[in-house]
Amino acid sequence: MYGGFTTERHERLRARVRAFAEAEARPRIPEMEATRTVHHELSRLIARQGWIGVTIDRAYGGMGAGHLAKTITIEELARVSGAMGAMVQASQLGVAKIAHFGSEQQKRTWLPAIARGDCLPTIAVTEPESGGHVLGMRATARREGDTYVLNGRKVFVGNSHVGDLHGVVVRTGPGSRGLSAFLLESDRPGFSLAPQQPAMGLHGFSFGELVMEDVRVPAANLLGEEGDGVAVAYSSSVLYGRANLTAVSLGIHRALVEETTAFAAARSLYGRPLAELDSVKQKLGRMQSSLMTAEAVAYHAVDLLDRGLPCDAELMNAKLVGVESSLDSARLAMEIHAACGLFTDRPIERFVRDAHHIYAPAGTSDVQRLRLAEVALGVAKGAQWSVRFGGGTELAAA
Repeated sequence: MYGGFTTERHERLRARVRAFAEAEARPRIPEMEATRTVHHELSRLIARQGWIGVTIDRAYGGMGAGHLAKTITIEELARVSGAMGAMVQASQLGVAKIAHFGSEQQKRTWLPAIARGDCLPTIAVTEPESGGHVLGMRATARREGDTYVLNGRKVFVGNSHVGDLHGVVVRTGPGSRGLSAFLLESDRPGFSLAPQQPAMGLHGFSFGELVMEDVRVPAANLLGEEGDGVAVAYSSSVLYGRANLTAVSLGIHRALVEETTAFAAARSLYGRPLAELDSVKQKLGRMQSSLMTAEAVAYHAVDLLDRGLPCDAELMNAKLVGVESSLDSARLAMEIHAACGLFTDRPIERFVRDAHHIYAPAGTSDVQRLRLAEVALGVAKGAQWSVRFGGGTELAAA
């Protein structure tokens, strides 16, 4: 059990995901690192385990297991492969938009397919010129009879090159009520992908660019109502994005601690194992303390979310603590490994590269601090998405 938050069923899920990650993901890491491109086969294999549907209600074929179970799943995959942890977390963002804003017909059409692993969803908000400023986006949707015509570009889209169903937020009018969200199938005419660009880390995962040139989608593909685009974007980021990325950081963080302690125990200096040196013990102690703190903060936040309690601030803090502590531990890990950590025969340099990829999505640490300052000052704005869309689950309550 972890801090009293998890049940035996959670731990059985952890063991199942960990065994899968060791058997299926770890052997493929050299290939992913060498090619530095999306790994379609492993992404689909993970999806077929049913883990993309961990938060999908059982009525739609999902596990109905909740956010803590989702956190454990992503964490255990990321402990072995940050890329595959990122793949699942990005798919979960795609789940959120349908689960919370989809019509009954949209839910019955797409959620069972996602839960089976037949469909990988994404969410596409960020644009080249506006970045994370949602209200600055320029991609558009124009109504023509029973269809909408979509034009524009989206960048840094998680699962861009493996996704089947993209949730795009585009402009249908002026101002904050002029943004709307649509389901966009990847095989529609006029839709294309820019070539995948090699990145520093998360090799095997894709976060690329979508191009829409007069793409026609039926009006039935509108998520919610016209004007719901801001709510789709913000709620997905707060409830899923921050929690999911925290889970990826936690998995990478755990890998950093495990690999570094094993290295320190096995490597000798001046006739003694590194782990016996007080200076090294100090660093290992700081890493272990940071990991335990990040874990407690993350599990506490998603436990509140599963229980339907207000936790928007806790989710922000979990992302902030998770990312910053993993980066601190990455630096300490490199200090302990010294020159040995610079070579690719050891995984530590991969963990360090992957850890940096979690900093920007769903808000940088500076953004989280600004929002938390607003909480402290009592001037925080907007809905408590955790109250609106949180709630208990069978597994969380078990």
